[in-house]
Formats: sequence, C-alpha cells, structure tokens
Amino acid sequence: MEQNISRSKEAIHRKIQASSSRLIEISHQIHANPELAFEEYSASKLLSDELESYGFALQRGVVGLDTAFVATIGTGPLVLSICAEYDALPEVGHACGHNIIAAAAIGAAKGLLDVIDEADITLKIMGTPAEENGGGKIEMLDRGAFDGVHASMMVHPAPMEADRMDVIAAKHINIRYHGKEAHAAGFPQAGINSQDAITIAQVAIGLLRQHLYPYEMVHGIVTKGGDAPNVIPSDSRGKWIIRADTLAQLERLEPKIRACFEAGAVATGAKLEMTEASKAYSEFVTDETMASLYVKNAEKLGRKFSPDVQGKLRASTDMGNVSLKIPSIHPMLGIDSFPVVNHQPEFAAACVTPIADRAVVDGATTMAQTIVDIAMDESVRHYLIQKSKTGS
Repeated sequence: MEQNISRSKEAIHRKIQASSSRLIEISHQIHANPELAFEEYSASKLLSDELESYGFALQRGVVGLDTAFVATIGTGPLVLSICAEYDALPEVGHACGHNIIAAAAIGAAKGLLDVIDEADITLKIMGTPAEENGGGKIEMLDRGAFDGVHASMMVHPAPMEADRMDVIAAKHINIRYHGKEAHAAGFPQAGINSQDAITIAQVAIGLLRQHLYPYEMVHGIVTKGGDAPNVIPSDSRGKWIIRADTLAQLERLEPKIRACFEAGAVATGAKLEMTEASKAYSEFVTDETMASLYVKNAEKLGRKFSPDVQGKLRASTDMGNVSLKIPSIHPMLGIDSFPVVNHQPEFAAACVTPIADRAVVDGATTMAQTIVDIAMDESVRHYLIQKSKTGS
C-alpha cells in the first residue's frame, strides 16, 4: 500500500509540474481581471471550462448562484471536494490572493486525473463565489451543493505558512438611516439629519469598545452620508462587520451593536433600516488528521511552517460553515510578503510574483497528495465517512 501511495504521489508531482505554466497563466488571468462577489463571470467560466477540458462533468450556475459551479469526476464511494475561490475586493482587487486559491484547485484536479480510479474516489471541485462578501459557500451548503461530500479542503495565500487560519465568526450588516431633507442654512429645524444618526451610532460603538471582550470586534464604513452640504442628509448608509470567536459569542455581542445603531435613530428621529448582507460566517473546526497529512506533504516540498503563527492570521471565511458540517482543512500558503499582509494593495501585487506562482504549484501538489493519503488509507477513509455522518 505504501508503495502505491508513493507511486501515485510521484505521478501527481510530475503531472502538476508539467502543467505549471498553465496553472500560473490561470492565476495571472484571474488576478488581472478582478471581479466582485457574485459577479465573477469570467473567472467562473475560465475555471469551469478548464475542468471540462480535463473530463470533469460540469454543473454551472448551481443552486441558483450564477457564478457557482460543481465539477465532478470519478465514481468512488469516498467523495472529496476542493473549494476554489475567485472573488476580489473593491478597489484593491485580488489583495486576498483568491487567484492563487483558484489556480491551486485546478492544479490539484489536474494532478489527480490519473489516480482517481485507483484511489476509488469521487472528486468534486467546488466553484464557490462571494467569499469576501456574500457567503457563497454558506448558500451552497444550505442549498445542498455539498450533500454527500465526506471531506473538503482548500488553500489560502498569506504572509507566512500555517496549517490553519485562526478563523472567527462574523456577521455582515448593512445600515441605512432615513431622515428628512431641508435647507441646511435656511430651515435646518425642518430636517431630520440621517448623517447625524450614523455619527451617534459610531460614537456609541467607540464607547462600547471599552466593554468588549478581547475576542470581540466591530468595524465598518460609511458608504453614503448625503448628497450636498447645503441639504440636510435624508439618506445615510454604511456597512459593518461584527466578529467574535464563535457563533455563540457573536449572538451575545450582536444585540449590543444593534443598540448602538438604534441609539442613532432615537437621538435624531431618523428611521433605522438594518439588514444582514449574508448569513453569519462561523468559526472553523480543523480536522486534525487531514491537517497532519497536509503538513507532511507540504514539508516534503520544502514548505516551511511558522511555529508562532497562531493569532497572527485572524479572519473570517465562509469555509468555516463548511467545516462545522464536513471534515475540512484551510491551510495557509506562505508567499513571504510580511510585513505586507492580506487586503493591502501591496499584497495584491505579491500574489503574482514568482514566489506566489510557486505557491500555486505547491498548493496544488500538496492538496492532491493529501487526497491520495486520505483515499488509500482504509482507516482514514472509514474515519472520514463516519465523521461526516455526525458532522465535524
């Protein structure tokens, strides 16, 4: 069995190396054409067409999401999935490196083509839109796209290498205050200032921070504060994110934040409209067996894991919700960018460097080889099938 695993891993390595130029081309093409949440039409088509050319059966626009897809190959009883992300951020483009994530997923798919039957698996590449804002994986999970999957994985670029990201729960909310216009100099008493309502809410949140636990966070932006300085603003809007370590902690924090926004409405007389931009992102439960296998394969490629990375990569991802239902891993691919970090324009630039290109190839190879370890070890196969039945 060990000889079979070793032989399959070597075949994977050779195949991905031979395809490296194409994988890097895919990464750079997505990077050069950043698309926002649920608008990733070019990236989705590029990736799904590529997988179709490999022989995968494609389902496009799955579960009512135009830019989501599921590509399937193999008929084995163990169903494993790799998630591809490809949405970008406003203004800073691919400053979270989703071009690397997508290309690595395609590379892993390519590498596994010749061992699917021997590994006796069904492989699904999940095209998951809107990770940054919209929770595409949550919608796909809730609508059944992940049904029957026994384990899932993906990789994510970061300043440093890690077997996991410190994932915390988050809720995205949209705020809108409705006031009343009036001439700002001649008849201000006739107006209701919606911008003042936002100001009061922000002050309240600032004062609340003294009383928050260290694991609680809130941050946001004002997206509209009026249209003209001589008109009392009647329409002011903002976007905020509330975070805590777990969904349970987030549920306890949210009413405190909502009260701050309600205070703005009470003080000014403006009407508050508060909506959820997406379903809540959860914490992440790492499957330790899969993570251990991933690290061993990555280290054989020369990847160096940072021993003190815990707590330095705190963020939220809709992959967390997948991990609560299906055994999952979410390793970080180091691109040696520190002190440049995710969501900075400099990080976007770092995601198309030779180091980032190597991360695409290494990430693809490591995921594919980890899938071989999972599939060809009967104890791990059985463990994942049983664990997926009860959730992670």
